[in-house]
Amino acid sequence: MTATAKRTLAIAAASLLIGLIVLGLKVLAWQITGSIALYSDALESIVNVVTAIAALSAVWLAQKPADAALPYGYHKAEYFSAVLVGVMIIVAAILIAREAITGLMTPTLPDAPIEGLSISIVATVINAVWAFVLIRHGRSVRSPALQADGKHLITDVVSTGGVIVGLALVYLTGWAMLDPILAALVALNILWSGWAVIRDSVGGLMDVAVPKETQQLIREVIAANADGAIEAHDIRTRQAGKMTFIDFHLVVPGAMSVDDAHAICDAIEAKLREAVRQVQITIHVEPEDKAKHSGIVVV
Repeated sequence: MTATAKRTLAIAAASLLIGLIVLGLKVLAWQITGSIALYSDALESIVNVVTAIAALSAVWLAQKPADAALPYGYHKAEYFSAVLVGVMIIVAAILIAREAITGLMTPTLPDAPIEGLSISIVATVINAVWAFVLIRHGRSVRSPALQADGKHLITDVVSTGGVIVGLALVYLTGWAMLDPILAALVALNILWSGWAVIRDSVGGLMDVAVPKETQQLIREVIAANADGAIEAHDIRTRQAGKMTFIDFHLVVPGAMSVDDAHAICDAIEAKLREAVRQVQITIHVEPEDKAKHSGIVVV
């Protein structure tokens, strides 16, 4: 296992520990105040812990090398984790909405405002810092699971910030109805977050192509390093976690030897590996009568 992989696993494990700490703080804030809005905030943190476990499992599984059962590797495990994160977020939103409806029927003022809000602020700061770490590292290693976890924490930070401001208004105005209304708003915000996570992850499971900028880079690298070939066509790409898969047909003169055609393929692959990180390349060599006069025309 590489140093980067070990660091990714360590961050995923730390995310679980931090999730448990934040959950404990938010449950304490809820028990002190009895606030429905803080209860909804604590419930979302339970989701954070579950998703951290899912992310840790997926990141560990994605590090496994390809084998006979899964010859293309385990990279898509992270997308399944991200989908699970989205589903859990939506479940949390439904549970929060139920509590909000109950609170609207029998509104009551929360207790111990200063203590409860202070604890929530500490938990929010911890989440904000860790969300930044998760998203930055997740992007650098192209980990869908860590990025999904980080984005969910950002949603948690935003919703908790709204709850804190709203509860401060509850205490200042004495309007008890605002507490369950805040919980309902948190539920809507979480619901949107869950949908966004599922949408992004399904794209990966459906073998979505790499971004257009990366596609253009791939075409430029092939065109610049295919001297001796005629054209490259049927260029396809897909993203699976941190791995990028590229395959295309390379048309060469019919009289060219296998050794020469192989040398061209090696040159293209070497430059593609320099330009695109963590890439797996498949090149199908064809004679000139298979040329489509489309794609990348080399000569």
